[in-house]
Amino acid sequence: MSGPKTTEFAQLPAIDRLLNSAGAAALVAEHGRSEVKRVAQRTLADLRTAIRQGQAVDSSVAGICLAVADALEQDARRDIRRVFNLSGTLLHTNLGRALMPEASIAAVVEVMRDASTLEFDLASGRRGHREACIEDLLCRLTGAEAATVVNNNAAALMLTLNTLALGRTVPVSRGELVEIGGSFRIPDIIERSGCRLHEVGTTNRTHLRDFDAALGAQTALILKVQQSNYVIHGYTASVDERELAQLCRAAGIPFVVDLGSGTLIDLEAYGLAHEPTPMETLARGADLVTFSGDKLLGGPQAGILVGRRDLIDQINANPMKRALRCDKMTIAALTALLRLYQQPENLVERLPLLRIMTRSCREIRAQAAALLPLFEQQLAQVASARLVDCASEIGSGALPDHRIASVGIGLRPLPSAGAPDQVLARLAGALRELPVPVIGRVHRGDLLLDCRCLEDVGGFAGQLRQLDLGS
Repeated sequence: MSGPKTTEFAQLPAIDRLLNSAGAAALVAEHGRSEVKRVAQRTLADLRTAIRQGQAVDSSVAGICLAVADALEQDARRDIRRVFNLSGTLLHTNLGRALMPEASIAAVVEVMRDASTLEFDLASGRRGHREACIEDLLCRLTGAEAATVVNNNAAALMLTLNTLALGRTVPVSRGELVEIGGSFRIPDIIERSGCRLHEVGTTNRTHLRDFDAALGAQTALILKVQQSNYVIHGYTASVDERELAQLCRAAGIPFVVDLGSGTLIDLEAYGLAHEPTPMETLARGADLVTFSGDKLLGGPQAGILVGRRDLIDQINANPMKRALRCDKMTIAALTALLRLYQQPENLVERLPLLRIMTRSCREIRAQAAALLPLFEQQLAQVASARLVDCASEIGSGALPDHRIASVGIGLRPLPSAGAPDQVLARLAGALRELPVPVIGRVHRGDLLLDCRCLEDVGGFAGQLRQLDLGS
């Protein structure tokens, strides 16, 4: 190859020259020589491709170092990062669901940093059980005979079905065959657990006689699934849990309830809608109840099972239990969380989710009003900023029919700024580019920033001057 392109290729610096340059020194100090070399090689390859395509390139060492720095920054942006959740969804699955209480955070840090008594009994000096403390706490809090935990509630349900109903039939109301996050469906979970689904009743109405007719020699258990992520209104009917429990006892089979998003407190006492608790469900006759740790409970991702001792013992003996067990960090976080529930009088101040759910609109409005001038100043040429009354949702399938009054900041594109949809996209993108990305939602022509979840007001306000909408 000869000609202008040959000259351009020759102008590209060798990798060693690039790495030993003054411009690369800070990058090597921060990211390490191997990582900078990898990205630099990728950058040089991209430049060679651009030259072949006839594009103009900056082949200077300084220019290439800037490109490498930008690529390293882009790589880092793919890591899990802290964000400000102003989406209006408190338990946002994509944003990590529940915020951990400080007690759980401290417990996780401690077991990460040092050796721990995860499976060691200090009293006897012998091997212990990793769930012993959690089981004791769950039994005290729920009144169950026994308890165990796995890595999420879908795993809890799958393990239960695989243990108690392998190769047999499981009747479920058609109206409870829900699809949970990520397109995971109850029928699929039942099938993958090695069981056969027996649909009973209709989508909107299921009666006790439907379950009675479904019972047979191959029936392993009856499963009731909480309709946690949707609501059916109108001409509806469902079977009372007490009646299902009696039917199961007469048939000699377990009655299992998947609560999905379980809570250990009466939310009505805090001015919120009622959500069934494991305690209520067990009192109505359920033999086994499963629920999540990272939803309304306000803790780490976990699937919690409480109920009869003989059923929990069978589940713990299933070889799949080891594949689904929780690690030491989840155990530590969940243990610390459950201890908070032993002092319900202090929960509002110690449990972030409950604190956020119960914040007054007056407090949120005052907070949003204080931030409003900053947006007005920074976005004067692009959008207007105003206070907006709005409603937050719990999210993650919890309390689907309940909204909590809130206040947000509405950013509405100015007519002179361009097409509204494009301006909204630029606004949303610019907020995501901040050091701590801000996540809002488009609502009725505004980019709405719901302030219910905003607690670090100083940190949020401090970065707004970096808001850059480009050209």
